[in-house]
Amino acid sequence: MIQVAIVDDHQIVRSGFRELLSEDSAIRVSFEAATGDAALEQLRTSPCDVLLLDLSLPGKSGVEVLRTVRQRYPDLKVLILSGFPEERYALVMIKNGANGYLCKDCGQEELLRAIHMVSTGRRYVSPRTAELLADEMLGERSLEPHESLSDRELQVFLRLARGESVSAIAERLHLSVKTISTYRSRLTEKLNVGSNAELATYALRRGLIAD
Repeated sequence: MIQVAIVDDHQIVRSGFRELLSEDSAIRVSFEAATGDAALEQLRTSPCDVLLLDLSLPGKSGVEVLRTVRQRYPDLKVLILSGFPEERYALVMIKNGANGYLCKDCGQEELLRAIHMVSTGRRYVSPRTAELLADEMLGERSLEPHESLSDRELQVFLRLARGESVSAIAERLHLSVKTISTYRSRLTEKLNVGSNAELATYALRRGLIAD
């Protein structure tokens, strides 16, 4: 039996996925969570095999949940289920430890296949993600600057792009203001921007955050 947890802030989405999964007798839903913090709390008492994780969550984002899961539960499989297309996040999330990436409009057959695949320790790569990987390997696709960011840099970048202050980010990530300021300086250099407003513009133009 594959124990699956569903993490998404929309009840109707969680219900929809639960219904899809109920048709596979080899899968059991361990728990649901509407926030990243709630998911991490649930994992303390309700272990699972596969975590279906949305990226856009209130509070702790999916990017941050993935980082924490990799630190605390290295054997837990994480399958990203996002509203963002593969071009936006698939490669960077896989590079940062996700076992697979699916768009939310995927079909039931693909979702079940992905869960079964990652539960065995393999990575699930959709046809579109495989195409992106192939283009990168063949040099036919140049990396966007944000795709070279570490998971911590990506966390800080997305929070800055959403308008959060350095002090608020420091408090949220349990880091010093000086450390976040260092990350900010590193980001402006790597992304070739000069201000938080330009960071936000960069993210919006590439569809990394909703406008």
